[in-house]
Amino acid sequence: MEFKAKARFTRVAPQKARLVLDLIKGRRVEEALTTLSFTKKRIAPDIFQLLRSALENANYMIQEKGLDVDVDRLYVKSAIANDGPRMKRIRPAPMGRAFRYQRRISHMEIVLAEKGAQNKQSLATVVGEEETAAPAKTAGKKKAPAKKKAAGKQKAAAR
Repeated sequence: MEFKAKARFTRVAPQKARLVLDLIKGRRVEEALTTLSFTKKRIAPDIFQLLRSALENANYMIQEKGLDVDVDRLYVKSAIANDGPRMKRIRPAPMGRAFRYQRRISHMEIVLAEKGAQNKQSLATVVGEEETAAPAKTAGKKKAPAKKKAAGKQKAAAR
């Protein structure tokens, strides 16, 4: 089971948000929260709040639907930051000119999953399959060697 939380229209460049999101990818939720609380980037508190929201979504789903999920085994499955709409702005320039620049906006998403859930599914498929399937061999098919191209100097000499 996966639990998601999204933060849209956050006024930070997606590249800067990805720097912090990469710190928490694949980590347990407790460890990710600790990492975010000590990170000195401006976006870290917003990502901390987003991760807490994903955790609360997991708690809500467990209580409401009676799911058998251990909150202590949750980890950050994916954390992405995509581009949002850009705000076009104008900055005064010398001699009465104006330079245009863009303020970037990002949409962030965090997905939590239980650590042991994938292992249980993969073990069930491995036990159910037979080991008779062998890799197929290519019978008698050989590639012809590639032809060499004539050099440009040889063409010029022939003219």
